[in-house]
Amino acid sequence: MNLIEKIKGFFTSAPAEICKPGFNTFQKIISAFTFVFDCIYRVLLEFSKLVILVIVIIVSCEVFARLVLHHSIMWSEEVALLLMVWTAFIAMAIGVEKGLHISISLFFNMFPKICQKIIEKLNTVAAIFFGGILLIYGIKLTSMTMTSTLPATQLPAGTAYMMMPVGGIFIMYFAILDLFGAKKYRHLSIEGEAGSDKTDQQIIEEMRASKKENAVTDSAETEGGDNV
Repeated sequence: MNLIEKIKGFFTSAPAEICKPGFNTFQKIISAFTFVFDCIYRVLLEFSKLVILVIVIIVSCEVFARLVLHHSIMWSEEVALLLMVWTAFIAMAIGVEKGLHISISLFFNMFPKICQKIIEKLNTVAAIFFGGILLIYGIKLTSMTMTSTLPATQLPAGTAYMMMPVGGIFIMYFAILDLFGAKKYRHLSIEGEAGSDKTDQQIIEEMRASKKENAVTDSAETEGGDNV
């Protein structure tokens, strides 16, 4: 299947993806809203993969040029740094979506379940607030620095901060869905993933718990065998 056929198939299946069985009118509107954001997010993910590949190529070429050719590529460091800034803001949004940001759960796990839920909601609200700051001040910073240029590439300095408001938008998007329990309206098939409400962190914790249970079981069986 070529690219054109894939695109045609995608737009053909879009109405069925948005209007899922059992959805009322309001739910269909939310589903259409998340469909647009999930499509843009998929493009952003593919773009981030391309950016990382370009960074690796540029840095590799720079190392080869310095060590072998004894000549430095003048614009390599600047472009690599710019692309790394882009990936940093994209990674923030991915971290919010997957629940991968570092957290200390030592004392959190000691709290009652109701307190844990309240803290989780406050944490989500804080993420929305942080995303809003990135969006508002990212737009301001980008617009303010567009008049100046980068020294090596002569690109507008604002290009380094273009992903700042984009990252803020998707941080807010994922946090809002989490706050209102609306993840079921997402279209994970667009990202090539099976639908699941579990975050990667929750899956990792479940795997760790399973390993501990297996270790305890094996230890008990070993002790039982030794007693016999």
